[in-house]
Amino acid sequence: MFSRIRTRTSTAPCSNQIAELKAALDGADAVVIGAGAGLSAAAGFDYAGARFEAHFADFRTKYGLQDMYSGGFYPFATPEEQWAFWSRLILLNRYQPAASPLYQALLKLVADKDYFVLTTNVDHCFQKAGFDKNRLFYTQGDYGLFQCSVPCCQETWDNEDTVRRMAAEQRDMRVPTGLIPRCPHCGAPAVMNLRCDDDFVQDPGWHAAAQRYADFLARHNGGRVLYWELGVGYNTPGIIKYPFWRLTQVNSNAFYACVNQGEAVVPPQLGTQAVAIDCGITQVLQALSA
Repeated sequence: MFSRIRTRTSTAPCSNQIAELKAALDGADAVVIGAGAGLSAAAGFDYAGARFEAHFADFRTKYGLQDMYSGGFYPFATPEEQWAFWSRLILLNRYQPAASPLYQALLKLVADKDYFVLTTNVDHCFQKAGFDKNRLFYTQGDYGLFQCSVPCCQETWDNEDTVRRMAAEQRDMRVPTGLIPRCPHCGAPAVMNLRCDDDFVQDPGWHAAAQRYADFLARHNGGRVLYWELGVGYNTPGIIKYPFWRLTQVNSNAFYACVNQGEAVVPPQLGTQAVAIDCGITQVLQALSA
């Protein structure tokens, strides 16, 4: 078993640890990127502060919301109000380009490698930056998909046209009733395809991506693999963090790198097969790209 205690964090200058990561990256035959919310935040997808104020000041004033994340759980009185909030959030975080070229910089670093991306992010930033969609597994859903709230089926459907209309046509923080999305099969209200509870729909695309990831790991079993974690915290450690630790421990040729300012941790069991980099993701990628 691994300890969750911060038993080894970065204490030397970041340059030393970045050099370790660079050596592991250069020598790797395969790279598995594990991306959490910290990566999108570093790219400019901040859910609070000035960005929230610029797009949701009216919701803050009327409902007391302080950030986009908490707004997603707010008990709006009507679906018209709920979808006014959600359509803005989705348009901003799913269909607008990132403010920073961080994802493009990451792609350049792994473009000549056999890579795969495992992410809990739902903003589609990897695909928007040019990552091969067949090398991506969005485990927790996609802001770009609706599903049935029942759910009556294991299907999802694209929401871009509806979201853009709801965002454009809303007035006084309410969307037109006729735009409220419903399941095309049973007529029940639609919801976002996000893993919030046991009703989350894992559609055929989700299962296909899961299989591609499993096949990738099997193909590189025992090989020189870099498990590269970016901005992953402890909200859902069983998806990326703990599996990366286990996969590194059972493969003497593997290396694990954790980049997460303020939460850069590696278990002592991994010894010299791991490095914790307690620096900003932007700083690290810039150094690797130099």
